[in-house]
Amino acid sequence: MKFFVIGHEHTVAGFGLVGIEGKRATDRNQAKEALDYAVARKDIGVVLITEDIAEVIRDEVEARLYGIGFPLVLEIPGPKGPLPKRLKVEEVVRKAIGISI
Repeated sequence: MKFFVIGHEHTVAGFGLVGIEGKRATDRNQAKEALDYAVARKDIGVVLITEDIAEVIRDEVEARLYGIGFPLVLEIPGPKGPLPKRLKVEEVVRKAIGISI
């Protein structure tokens, strides 16, 4: 299974240096197209998406995160660092499966 990254130009370029494919997205349409592309590919197991880009397609990201979860979608900080309202891992797990860790 491969990783795939969705984010800003520099994020995609940086991950590309270590062999991870990705698509640049700066708006809702590009982000949705990139996520749809990644989900359609059977060889992709993990999609990394920058938090700020995930915000513009929040409904699609949460459907993947808290619903049918393949490929796994993980949010990562963008070029400006983590968002102030970022959920902690424990909160994501509790929201996804209802168990506190």
